[in-house]
Amino acid sequence: MTLGRLLDIQAEKYPAHEAVVYPFEGIRWTYSQFKQKVDTVARGMIEMGIGKGDHVAIWATNVPEWILTQFATARIGAVLVTVNTNYKAFELEYLLKQSDTSTLIMTGGFKDSNYIQIINELCPELNSSLPGQLQSSKFPYLKNIVYIGEEKHRGMFNFNDLYDMAENIEHSLLDEVQKKLDPHDVINMQYTSGTTGYPKGVMLTHYNIINNGDAIADCMHLTHDDRLCIPVPLFHCFGCVLGVMACTTKGATMVLLDHYNPIKVMEAVQREKCTALHGVPTMFIGILENQKFLEYDYSSLRTGIMAGSPCPITVMRQVIDKMNMKDITIAYGQTEASPVITQTRVDDPIELRVSTVGKPLPGIEVKVIDPDTGKEVRPGVQGELIARGYGVMKGYYKMEEATKAAIDEEGWLHTGDLATKDENGYYKITGRLKDMIIRGGENIYPREIEEFLYTHPAVKDVQVIGVPDKKYGEEVLAYIILKDDIKNPPTEEEMIEFVKKGLSRFKTPKYIRFIDSYPMTASGKIQKYKLRAMAVEDLKLHEAACIETA
Repeated sequence: MTLGRLLDIQAEKYPAHEAVVYPFEGIRWTYSQFKQKVDTVARGMIEMGIGKGDHVAIWATNVPEWILTQFATARIGAVLVTVNTNYKAFELEYLLKQSDTSTLIMTGGFKDSNYIQIINELCPELNSSLPGQLQSSKFPYLKNIVYIGEEKHRGMFNFNDLYDMAENIEHSLLDEVQKKLDPHDVINMQYTSGTTGYPKGVMLTHYNIINNGDAIADCMHLTHDDRLCIPVPLFHCFGCVLGVMACTTKGATMVLLDHYNPIKVMEAVQREKCTALHGVPTMFIGILENQKFLEYDYSSLRTGIMAGSPCPITVMRQVIDKMNMKDITIAYGQTEASPVITQTRVDDPIELRVSTVGKPLPGIEVKVIDPDTGKEVRPGVQGELIARGYGVMKGYYKMEEATKAAIDEEGWLHTGDLATKDENGYYKITGRLKDMIIRGGENIYPREIEEFLYTHPAVKDVQVIGVPDKKYGEEVLAYIILKDDIKNPPTEEEMIEFVKKGLSRFKTPKYIRFIDSYPMTASGKIQKYKLRAMAVEDLKLHEAACIETA
């Protein structure tokens, strides 16, 4: 079914049951109220000129308008393009161009990113445009900028304008639009990077994310009686699928936080009597180590998901023992798989829930293959994990070659992750074929940072690697070779500041090291594993490198 039809069914089944709660904003919507609001926003979007297949980007934290946009775009067949809240101008420009976005919905900013300033720098034409009539030289598809907030900005609609516009569209027209949609239509596009360093738009359908959400919920034994606290970002699959879709498929309550804050999470769990909580290991560590941890009540908690990066066994045990999350599960996947491929079950022995990433979800095939021969390896032997089934993406937007490289002719998605399978069918992730760095649940691709560092006038060559870190799992290190004729070479601190100004904070290297040459093979390939070994020695990271992970 489509997302719109799913919401219709749940609103009929649980009309008075709470669907969406924003505890610190005083917002409580039942399933019936949520559906009515979604329908109104969808009608407003039709009046704005948004139609099936149009790309609508949302650049915002977990505000109420985010989740309304998620369902409203799906109801009219538009494609929701999710934007990382940490993006700066360099990253946003690429995404808006590559995605052919026609409408950008945004807040004023987050942390050190001023969204209003950034969009005006990229689109100076906004100053002289009427709302809905933007003509940008950089972004030929971009016509509408919609601001979430009360202030008025030149050239922009306000989100509340959608409610007024909806008055011009009959409910029957919205019904007609929804009837023409197909469950296999693309309605969600999330950007993930690769070895090229440039993000790729992962195209996901109603069918992809509804089924994945339903299977995830089943692994947690989630029902409409559950209340899931969602502090993970909605722009990520963790928030909008493992959180929102899992809840919606069961009629459960979503308790949403604008962004992660350990105090707010603990307060929300206690105040709303949440039965479930999602987070990356770093989030759970932040809660457990908070000075006020013992002041809050966790007795209502039962389940949730820890995912996004390898889970330290000690953290997993503390979450079970100290936060009452006896039925917590571990999930593994990637955006290209909608995203979960394997997950532990609540009735799995604790040993399996802290040492593996579980078994495949129903309807998903998983194999571990020899990367060189493509043949399946025996249990216990390391190889590349590949997956096939309903969750596999339609492909990367406008990137046919990259799609072919990721999905083979038999429909297998090649994850690039190394894994082993035990005799009982449980999987362990043991490493990565690709160079992706996972810092506190955020995927960081070295090539993107390398490409940006190359824009510095003093940089001759650069190699970015991930190094072990006790808190975040991995941190970013850049080995830089400077040009020979530089009179005033930059310091390590200056290079860090350079990246901080141009890219998201989480992509900024913690370490910069200047080097004269790289270790290379006889054929001229740089040996990044030797750079990592050098870094462990140089930075004394031996203890962090030996962290036991699940």
